[in-house]
Amino acid sequence: MASIRSNKFYHSLLDARLKALQFQDETNADSRDTVVLDQTSVGRLSRMDAMQQQAMAKATRQNRATETQAIKNALLRLEEGDYGYCETCGENIPAKRLELTPTAVRCVGCAGGQHGS
Repeated sequence: MASIRSNKFYHSLLDARLKALQFQDETNADSRDTVVLDQTSVGRLSRMDAMQQQAMAKATRQNRATETQAIKNALLRLEEGDYGYCETCGENIPAKRLELTPTAVRCVGCAGGQHGS
């Protein structure tokens, strides 16, 4: 897609986001643990609140895992020289789109369904 200089930029951008996701996953690990009934709490509502928080933590972790995989795929495309090209139409993905969403695999037209798919 672009020069070695921009590839380094995107690589560092993706790598920084990957490290941030890994840090978040490590620091929030305890929020996914089994909900323990606290006898000193109000009771059923406290347990329901704890279970809801646990479910939200698990969903957040799943979202991080999905983003982590997208980042790893983008890094692989960078290494293979396929980064920045739309997987649908093969055109260049605009640099501004990649700066905002460095894991993008489609140009704006294909992502919005405006180009043939």
